[in-house]
Amino acid sequence: MTDATVIILGAGQAGGQCAASLRRSGFDGRIVLAGSEPHPPYQRPPLSKAYLAGEIGEDRLWLQPPDVWADQKVELRLGITATAIDRDAKTVRFDDGTTQTYTHLVIATGSRVRPLPVPGADLDGVRYLRTIADIDVLKADFQPGKRIAIVGGGYIGLEAASVAKKLGAQPVVIEAMDRLLARVAVPELSAFYLDAHRTRGVTVELSAQVEAIEGSQGRAGAVLLADGREIVCDSVLVGIGVLPNQELASAAGLTTGNGISVDSECRTSDPAIFAIGDCAEQENWLTGTRIRLESVPNALDQAKHAAAAVCGTPAPKPEVPWFWSDQFELKLQTAGVIGQQDTTLQRRPADPAAGHFTLFHLKDGVLIAADCVNDAHGFMAAKMMIAQRAKPDLDDLVNPDVPMKDVMKAALGR
Repeated sequence: MTDATVIILGAGQAGGQCAASLRRSGFDGRIVLAGSEPHPPYQRPPLSKAYLAGEIGEDRLWLQPPDVWADQKVELRLGITATAIDRDAKTVRFDDGTTQTYTHLVIATGSRVRPLPVPGADLDGVRYLRTIADIDVLKADFQPGKRIAIVGGGYIGLEAASVAKKLGAQPVVIEAMDRLLARVAVPELSAFYLDAHRTRGVTVELSAQVEAIEGSQGRAGAVLLADGREIVCDSVLVGIGVLPNQELASAAGLTTGNGISVDSECRTSDPAIFAIGDCAEQENWLTGTRIRLESVPNALDQAKHAAAAVCGTPAPKPEVPWFWSDQFELKLQTAGVIGQQDTTLQRRPADPAAGHFTLFHLKDGVLIAADCVNDAHGFMAAKMMIAQRAKPDLDDLVNPDVPMKDVMKAALGR
């Protein structure tokens, strides 16, 4: 495939992994990795955690040292954005006026923050958290004594709140739903994190609808709620979800839904074009439904599948979806996808001071997901059982005196 050219649109973790996997799979053609940010491919999860907290520098975010891309003969085109795809000519046009021809095209354009649709959302001091540039601006707000209104009680908002508190700021989390993490977690986990944040000094307002953001001299100074209350603040951080960047694909006539529709190889409706990462909607092998997963493991897995398809090599075995979140000293690791469970069981040590527990989610006795707080052993065991669609013994599953490895072995017949 020496004469072939693969263009990857999006220099995030999915795009970077795809380029690296192509080389590891023996692809010796041209690889062009184009991204709209000025940075080489980097990790996004640390942005709302260690990078925002000042615990790591920018260089610790890189997927690999910048000079390695040149060693791998991957052409980085940074600070440019694709504006059009011509499927007949197999070309991509960029906003710098250049046009590039491809043999295979990989769309890894990711997602963008969902804007807050209220008056005053355009005031100075209203922030979003998505890129290195966003965090570099946010760091000035996360200072001792600063009052930060965080709109959105999802993982990003809660992670930011925990960092703000750690740095001496005063976070106020404003959530429109009646519980935290309503879109992604069961009520038991929502209740745990509500208590965890409130007992550590974070103010949390539930069922709180944002009516407007108010300010003076062009600067945000308060969040007005629908019930008339005002949350006075020095800045506002909005974290109400993301939207897939699928417009480029849609304009090119590719099939889209809640993301760019792809098959098991991550091919779109055009066999020469693939889509991976946050922008791709795929039938999940575990749930049997078409979903768009916003997670690093999914992005990396899809990148490897796309690279294998381009190279004609065997596809890697699909992984159980998993996610993680760091808040205060609490590490949450989730395996599987919730939503189809009919039973949720809790495994918690007799001593509450142990500081760890796991929620197991089952459907017809089959383990389909698990939320593990400070429980790495439970997470690994659950992940293996989910992959095999195992039916663990329910009494042993919730009994902290039975080691998780024994529960797993019995469920897997080992």
